[in-house]
Amino acid sequence: MSDSDAILARELARAAGEVLVALRGSGAFCGAALGAAGDAVSHALLAGGLAGACPEDGLLSEESGPDPRRLGRARVWIVDPLDGTREYREGRGDWAVHVALCEHGVPAAAAVALPARGRVFSTEPAEVVAAARARGAVRIAVSRTRPPAQAGRVAAAMHAELVPMGSAGAKAMAVLTGEVDAYLHAGGQYEWDSAAPAGVALAAGLHASRIDGSPLRYNRPDPALPDLLVCRAELAGPLLAALAEAGTVAG
Repeated sequence: MSDSDAILARELARAAGEVLVALRGSGAFCGAALGAAGDAVSHALLAGGLAGACPEDGLLSEESGPDPRRLGRARVWIVDPLDGTREYREGRGDWAVHVALCEHGVPAAAAVALPARGRVFSTEPAEVVAAARARGAVRIAVSRTRPPAQAGRVAAAMHAELVPMGSAGAKAMAVLTGEVDAYLHAGGQYEWDSAAPAGVALAAGLHASRIDGSPLRYNRPDPALPDLLVCRAELAGPLLAALAEAGTVAG
């Protein structure tokens, strides 16, 4: 990985986000058609940009068919052209564009754009984690449509507050900005949901792992990666202990 990889990730995420904002503002589509159009136009931009800049690298995208050739490549770009399609088409701000380069299964360069909020988070330069809040309950971001059962048990054990949000990228970046202290997901995700958020979070010094504490690994034959914990480093131990007490088993 070189600085140019991180710059490429950041600029492609930014460009795709700008196109998505313009598409939503155009009024040409609405509802499910807007989501489908957004997925398609963002994927085309990202795939084209990566093919031109890194023709020897592999690609795994939510919006493209499986390409087994990626499994034999050390460098694979894992992208989610529009993470939080529901939020995008509903006019909300908690949707994202994910672009990550994984080398030998580990995020090496990544960017998460939150276009509706005018933000792009990247691994280069690494983001600065917001200072911890002085007091108050631990805040845990969870899916606004399918919060995991484990989250309720963890929140009860830690006297924490659950904060529903949209996109995985939006939730992970909310840990960086201090809006929440942790992001917990279980019950179904794919590599493109977490590769870029985890890459940005790890580069900033946050904790990111499976919910049993095992490391995140990417570019596997089956792209399902069903659970994720992103949190402030000092909360990793207590949260993982609470998850273990709740009887969580990684899938």
